[in-house]
Amino acid sequence: MALILNIDTATPVCSVALARDGKLLALREKNEKNIHAEVLNNFVMEVIAEVGCSLSDLDAVAVSKGPGSYTGLRIGVSSAKGLCYSLDKPIIGIGTIDSMAQFAAQELKGQFNENDLFIPMIDARRMEVYGAFYNHKLEAKTEVKPHILDENSFLEETKNNHIILTGDGAAKCQEIFKERDEIKIYPDIHCSSRGMLQLSEEAFNKQDFEDVAYFEPFYLKEFIAGIPKVKGLR
Repeated sequence: MALILNIDTATPVCSVALARDGKLLALREKNEKNIHAEVLNNFVMEVIAEVGCSLSDLDAVAVSKGPGSYTGLRIGVSSAKGLCYSLDKPIIGIGTIDSMAQFAAQELKGQFNENDLFIPMIDARRMEVYGAFYNHKLEAKTEVKPHILDENSFLEETKNNHIILTGDGAAKCQEIFKERDEIKIYPDIHCSSRGMLQLSEEAFNKQDFEDVAYFEPFYLKEFIAGIPKVKGLR
């Protein structure tokens, strides 16, 4: 009976869920840019207080490991590692796109069939998104990778299937795919720690833990720092 704290800060959504045996006990979540550092620790303490337990009662801490926002990922992973160090608890890394697929299936229960493919999407720059294809059983059919979107994207995948786009990356698809009836777009089904619950429970049961000392986020692309625009900092 694992009590697991689940943290997701990979996107503008800051989400913290406490679960026992993969079942949600308490949730705190806010969809707003650049608030993770401000609210994350409060969210953690609030879900612990709501359930009436203590941090020492946790069996593990799970964190969304990416891809996603560089800053968001570092805040979430750093907080999770700090908790695990201080409490001597294992850390579980959950793929952000994997958990987004789980959450999309939960939110769309009964609204898709076995021929549909899920494509959870994280907004990257311009018309680029990070995503992967999942079947109705939530089995990954491709690796997570960048996609440059245009009106001809996913022609091969939609020959025999409808595809379902979710996440903050799906919002930029609404205009370019407006003539594609085989593509269903749900931009409001975003990233949430609720999608991590079953995955973190399964990982705990398999003892599939990360090395707390060396665990790093999965950025997918290397971070490239911008050139400072303030005079004297170049």
